[in-house]
Amino acid sequence: MTAAEPVPGFRPDQLAGFRIGVTSDRRSEDLIDAFERRGAQVLHAPTIRMANARDDASVIAETRAIIDAAPDLLLATTGYGIRRWFEVADAAGLGDALTGALAAGRILVRGPKARGGVRAAGLDDAGMSEVETTRSLVDKTLAEYGTGLTVAVQLHGYTNEEQLDRLRAVHERVLVVAPYRWENPDGDDERVGRLVEAICARQLDAVTFTSAPGVEALFQAAEALGALGEVVAALRHDVLAAAVGPVTAAPLIAVGVDPIQPERHRMGALIRLVCEHLERTRVHRVPTRHGELRLRGQLASLGDHRVALAPAPLALLRELVAAEGGVVPRARLTAALPGNGDDHAMEMALSRLRQSLGTPGVVATVVKRGYRLDV
Repeated sequence: MTAAEPVPGFRPDQLAGFRIGVTSDRRSEDLIDAFERRGAQVLHAPTIRMANARDDASVIAETRAIIDAAPDLLLATTGYGIRRWFEVADAAGLGDALTGALAAGRILVRGPKARGGVRAAGLDDAGMSEVETTRSLVDKTLAEYGTGLTVAVQLHGYTNEEQLDRLRAVHERVLVVAPYRWENPDGDDERVGRLVEAICARQLDAVTFTSAPGVEALFQAAEALGALGEVVAALRHDVLAAAVGPVTAAPLIAVGVDPIQPERHRMGALIRLVCEHLERTRVHRVPTRHGELRLRGQLASLGDHRVALAPAPLALLRELVAAEGGVVPRARLTAALPGNGDDHAMEMALSRLRQSLGTPGVVATVVKRGYRLDV
């Protein structure tokens, strides 16, 4: 069996047979469209969504406080947050005053997107954090600037009190503005539950994550459903976890999941990496006496015959392919079935697998031992 093959450029069938879970809310259309145009099936289940403040009055009040304080330093964390902040300020007639107040001090940015937001507002920054994390941004602030300053912080979805406390410990005044926040989906949104079930049943080949709160929200939902252990186990061994960057990857790594990450922490780089990784590691080929059997995701092919397999037959074929023609005991096949399968369910799934492959004899019976591919 081989699990590696050359990775060509874009093809409409590049991800044919693969099923990918997308957990993001904002810009999810970009991910979904990119994967579907390459032939993948996508399960979209935003585990957490970005929402503007319910009442802009709080943002306006925070903006007025920052204008009055004329901060020595602004820490800008996200491009979207900066743009949203200036939109609210402009609508309230505070845009010019905010620009003037920030221009009089220094601005540090957490990454290129925050820099873009600052420049779009007609301002410039004095530096960027080494890594795109709030901790790194605060590290830079504490290392390069003195004490006793007035510091404003544009928050990104939720308040990181640990980093704010580090600033408060050395600076006279720390002000915050929260142009948007993260929130859980509505209670009647069943998509996250379906995502949890699909991960547990190994019905997804990969799941993409674009924010740390989104990862944590998935784990919280899985825990509420009594499936956290199974979700983590699936992401460790069978379902590929793909994170847009190290901040997003951190809660996955904390539970023993090793996600793939692009070198450039951008959506386009994440899309390319997922495509390349699935083609290189999740396309399996086994030479048999009946021709080459290929398994890519949920799509099996033998000669010119291609078929998308249902979850139970797919689980059995994965075990048989992994054995490379070796005998797979009945008990191991039964244990591989989604849910609580028994011998009868295994036999039914095996019968469906043989019918789906369309060529008699590909799956051979080894009397009193189990089954194997006829290599």
